[in-house]
Amino acid sequence: MKPSQRRSRRPNARATKAAKPAAKSGAKQKLRPTLFQMRYRFVVFALCSVFVAIVARAAYIQVISPDRLINEGDMRSLRTQTHEVQRGLITDRNGEMLAVSVPVEAIWADPKVLNQRHSFDDKRRWQALAEVIDEQPEALAARLKANPKRRFVYLKRQVTPALARYVRELRIPGIGLKPESRRYYPAGEITAQLVGITNIDDKGLEGVESQYDNWLTGSASKMKVRKSRDGKVVENLSVIEEGENPNDLKLSIDMRLQSLAYRELKKATEYHMASSGSIVIMDVVTGEVLAMANTPSYNPNQRSSMQSFAMRNRAITDTFEPGSTIKPLVVATALAEGVVKPDEVINTSPGWRRIGGSIVRDYRNLGKLDLTHVLLKSSNMGTANLALRMDVETVLNSYAGFGLGDYSGVNLPGESTGVLSRRTRWSDFERATLSFGYGLSATPLQLAKVYAILGNGGRKHPASVLKVRADQLPPAEQVVPEWVADEVVTMLSGITGPEGTAKQAHIDGYTVAGKTGTSRKAVAGGYGDDYVTYFAGLAPAERPRLAMSVVINDPKGEQYYGGTVAAPVFAKVMAGALQMLNVAPYTPKPSVRVAAKRGGVNDRS
Repeated sequence: MKPSQRRSRRPNARATKAAKPAAKSGAKQKLRPTLFQMRYRFVVFALCSVFVAIVARAAYIQVISPDRLINEGDMRSLRTQTHEVQRGLITDRNGEMLAVSVPVEAIWADPKVLNQRHSFDDKRRWQALAEVIDEQPEALAARLKANPKRRFVYLKRQVTPALARYVRELRIPGIGLKPESRRYYPAGEITAQLVGITNIDDKGLEGVESQYDNWLTGSASKMKVRKSRDGKVVENLSVIEEGENPNDLKLSIDMRLQSLAYRELKKATEYHMASSGSIVIMDVVTGEVLAMANTPSYNPNQRSSMQSFAMRNRAITDTFEPGSTIKPLVVATALAEGVVKPDEVINTSPGWRRIGGSIVRDYRNLGKLDLTHVLLKSSNMGTANLALRMDVETVLNSYAGFGLGDYSGVNLPGESTGVLSRRTRWSDFERATLSFGYGLSATPLQLAKVYAILGNGGRKHPASVLKVRADQLPPAEQVVPEWVADEVVTMLSGITGPEGTAKQAHIDGYTVAGKTGTSRKAVAGGYGDDYVTYFAGLAPAERPRLAMSVVINDPKGEQYYGGTVAAPVFAKVMAGALQMLNVAPYTPKPSVRVAAKRGGVNDRS
């Protein structure tokens, strides 16, 4: 091709330059956005419709029909929270703790969570948990895997705070802790039968804990709260149920006297190898029980070693034939009825008497005795003579007036009334034996109450294990005339002297008025070879402050009389009690006979 031809095909430079701006201008026009009215309107309408729909739905949910979602939300967040209350305190009359609740925790498991979170696979932590609750790891895992849909299982209750802290630090999913309370008894075995115990749910089972369970328990308050997902309370809404605070209980017991009584009773029962023993100390004026101890006993804080026979409060449940300790009541009844005079002499010779085919006898021929020596020598013949002078109903009514055959007033579970028969026919022999304590039965508490009545001038108050304020003391019932009661106490004040049967009940500086007793234990068909020994008395005799009964059941060995087994216990406990209560010794005075209602005061030999 020729050069001229090649040049002719080349475009004109000027034309090219002129064409470029035009092309550029056309491209810009094509890139400019074009508004499509219909599309724009559709999008705006759609957005507005969605917004209106959301607003309408929200308004419907919030204003017109909110109940369903509110209910759904409440089901997930509303909870009822219970505020448990601790059981009330039990204290002695001076405020010393006898029973107190301490905070503990319970270990529980959620089997569903345990299985879902594979908590059993962490062998090391699972082994540690099993050791805490005293189970084998395999057995524990099998128990919780048996029903994987369960949501709550107790593993161990009432664990100490230290163990609870250890379990909490294990951080095992599905294992939790729940606050509880545990009853603790600082006095232990000293007051075990009287105070009683509670079960693992803090429900009273025995003694004061059982009788006053509602008073001590109170009730928990319940509140509606809103909780977050992690279980924290975010809002307190309302109180569902107002709780009732528990009440404390102040007993009439004086722990100083209670400890002394239990210590001496335990030593005596162990020394004499006795089956059991009981001791009761009462305030003569108010009828309050200042001490009530029993052996054998148990430690309520260590329940694994408890035995049922040791849990019985023998002072109110066990009955026995009171034997010679009942003789002062026969003398008091005879004086009150006027069938005998205070200075009358009774002939007991020859020391025995056949009554209705049976024989009543003394241990020897005591000859002629006045009423004082009938008691001091413990003459069966003397009291039988008095009983046969009176109608049997008179004697029984007198016994009942002193509280035999009836509840004492302590209002404790398991109390026995004893036996006081009310028959239409009595043989003369039965009337005679009734005068020296056979054919009826009584508890140690009833026996102490009898002597408290004598020491209080024949006035009877209900026995009480609760502290009684002076202005709340119920009116007394006059059982026998005051002069009769004082007369009998004066007669009994020589029991520790050379002519008495309880020389070992003597207390230096104080005059003791009391009576020993020894009776055979009844068996099928009669009486066996086992004995019950007791001593009941008052001190100081000039102005009685305390009444006490000591019962030793089935002592072994050669010593089995009340004067040698029970009387020494009485002396040690009464001496210590009078000193603890700051009862001043009285200067011995010549023995006198109180007979104001009989025309004056007569000297006694």
